Amino acid sequence: MKRFLNGLLLIFISLLICFCSYKYLNGLYKLAGIYAGGIFFGIFFMLIHLNIKNDKINSYKRELEKESVSSDESSAKVKVLESKIKVLEKALENAINKSI
Repeated sequence: MKRFLNGLLLIFISLLICFCSYKYLNGLYKLAGIYAGGIFFGIFFMLIHLNIKNDKINSYKRELEKESVSSDESSAKVKVLESKIKVLEKALENAINKSI
């Protein structure tokens, strides 16, 4: 959130540069001021955009890690259950063989 607010502040400053250069400068300086303001606006806008994308990517990575951990846990549970089933099958076979 702090980065987003800083980006908005920088965009506001670049718009202020454009406005002041248009309003108070003359000739070539006016064009240079507007050009510089436009460049700063583009840079700051892209920085905000990239920060938002990076936040989304990081949250997606955390989500994938959580899913990976839960799938590892569930596969471990399945292995434990399979081993218990094998033990029960052996016990059942032994009980059947003893009764015959």
